[in-house]
Amino acid sequence: MRICININRFTASALAILCAAPALAGNPLVKDKFTADPAALVDGGRAYVYMGRDESPDDKGYVMNEWLVVSSCDMKNWKEHGTALRYDTFKWAKDSAWASDIVKHGGKYWFFATVTERAADAKAIGVAVADSPTGPFRDAIGKPLITNAMTLQTDIGWDDIDPTVFIDDDGTPYMYWGNQVLKYAKLKKNMTELDGPIVTEGLPQFTEAPYLHKRNGIYYLSYSRDWPEYSVYATSDKATGPWRYRGKFMDANRKTKTVHHAFLEFNGKSYVVYHNADLPAGGEHRRSVAVEEFKYNADGTIPFIPQTAEGPPANPAPGCK
Repeated sequence: MRICININRFTASALAILCAAPALAGNPLVKDKFTADPAALVDGGRAYVYMGRDESPDDKGYVMNEWLVVSSCDMKNWKEHGTALRYDTFKWAKDSAWASDIVKHGGKYWFFATVTERAADAKAIGVAVADSPTGPFRDAIGKPLITNAMTLQTDIGWDDIDPTVFIDDDGTPYMYWGNQVLKYAKLKKNMTELDGPIVTEGLPQFTEAPYLHKRNGIYYLSYSRDWPEYSVYATSDKATGPWRYRGKFMDANRKTKTVHHAFLEFNGKSYVVYHNADLPAGGEHRRSVAVEEFKYNADGTIPFIPQTAEGPPANPAPGCK
């Protein structure tokens, strides 16, 4: 709601403030910066979304140095918390704050991040940890968890990207990741070591951006398919498959060939965060994180989810401030 009053009683500057629309409401979540590759966490009755910041000056290549974090008590109005961490939180990293994921485990917040390993000049996955969802984060192991040399299924240097980390009901952590080839591994419960071999998983036309979540006994493995990318998913009764391909839930974007998403449950409703490039001057390397509410079908399948400018209606969580 906007509040406007008689200009004769107030200065023009005061009127501008009072008539302004609420900050950070609707899509995209952040309107004065370009953002991409969202990760989501619900903690303490508040929703947090982490996103890489696109800083390309000319939209001709990725320039990404940091991850930002915003939070909400109602999935409509978002509070900025600034920088959660930068790529150089990992001293062994050369550049590239690419896609990430975050989980809470053992009272700490574990941030799994794609960066460029300096020694190999190839993408790698690092692990950072913090005592608060907004940081400060520190490198948990002082070296990559996953390096390009550990996976030899392709000859490209960017096939170890886009981690998604999921902790099953029995406490077992799993990480899926990859570009062109989808891989997964169990993690030890310390969250900083693999607990077994790296396994490859075949899914139709997998490109990148896997996300693993569970609801009502169904495991959902969603990802970006083809090029330009659109969002699809598969289901299973186990975190390791076998997977039944289910089809598309979100279309390709108009102004960028990529799409990246995460699912979350907040205050009894279901949401997906994703990126497009719908801000003014947006483009291939100037993207924008947005959110939509949706309802699972009666059989547990995910419906097609349209992208909107309005985003979801407010869903205030009791006690969240």
